Amino acid sequence: LTNLDLSYNNIGVDGAREIANSLKVNTTLTNINLYGNEIGVDGAREIANAKLVMLKVNTTLTNIDLSGNKIGDDGAREIANALKVNTTLTNINLSGNELGYIGVQEIANVLKVNTSLTTINLSDNFIRVDGAMQMPFRQHHINQY
Repeated sequence: LTNLDLSYNNIGVDGAREIANSLKVNTTLTNINLYGNEIGVDGAREIANAKLVMLKVNTTLTNIDLSGNKIGDDGAREIANALKVNTTLTNINLSGNELGYIGVQEIANVLKVNTSLTTINLSDNFIRVDGAMQMPFRQHHINQY
């Protein structure tokens, strides 16, 4: 299994925790879609914390879609902390997550140290001009309409 689409399954925090735990030992999954699952800040924390642990074991996940999960700025901070040490993810979708200036600032800080990310989708958030100005536009493709 290399692709898993669990979009719109209302998995919530508990489901995010179970998926995060399974990612620690999975060696084949490269793409996971968790779009629209209402994981919120706590679910983002579960995914982020598992990513920190699983990096020692799982280096296959390259794409993750966390769009439409209402993670907000606090969830973005959790994801950003995990991305600072991640070297395998190339694409992350954080669209429609109610990110504001603080959340996008956290993601922007990641881009200063993470060299594997090539695409970040930040569309349909509350970034505004101040948030957009935080993004270091180097080799990354950033979608923030």
